[in-house]
Amino acid sequence: MAEETLKSGILTNLFFEIIQSPVNIALVLLIVFLVYKIIKSRQNDFAVPPPAPQLPKLKKRDFTVEELKQYDGTQEDGRVLVAVNGKVYDVTKGKRFYGPGGPYAAFGGKDASRGLATFNVSASGEKYDDLSDLSTVEMDSVREWESQFQEKYDFIGRLLKPGEQPTNYSDEEDEPSSSTAEKPKDE
Repeated sequence: MAEETLKSGILTNLFFEIIQSPVNIALVLLIVFLVYKIIKSRQNDFAVPPPAPQLPKLKKRDFTVEELKQYDGTQEDGRVLVAVNGKVYDVTKGKRFYGPGGPYAAFGGKDASRGLATFNVSASGEKYDDLSDLSTVEMDSVREWESQFQEKYDFIGRLLKPGEQPTNYSDEEDEPSSSTAEKPKDE
């Protein structure tokens, strides 16, 4: 019986200790709220939206600045292309960044080299930019961005200078051919 009196005394003292200070009351309410959120989040089955359908890979081709503008993510298929250091990449899989409403939407359908070099999202021009006035540090930054784009996105072609003729890419360049596979030496 002494044990019961001791236990009830401890609980009573704890209860009074909590309600005597507004800070303690606030902390208890915060703990209750957080426990509620944790339990509720475990009960909800979040429906994962189906992934967007994959667009077919673009055939390699070169783009003028005007042609590139068409691929800013606002067209029907939503494809987004970005040029970096004269090379055009399909960044559609990063559409939430480069597509409409994304933080780098200003780069969609444009040459992003100057903006990436100067860390200025709005620095993408409407005309061809030869980047000749960039400093060495800024050009190093462009090359670093270019290598990141090469690793992450599909290379589509080149950004043409005014008056430059496009390269004629063959279908064999898009797909590995069987003739380049190694043949056994004993044949």
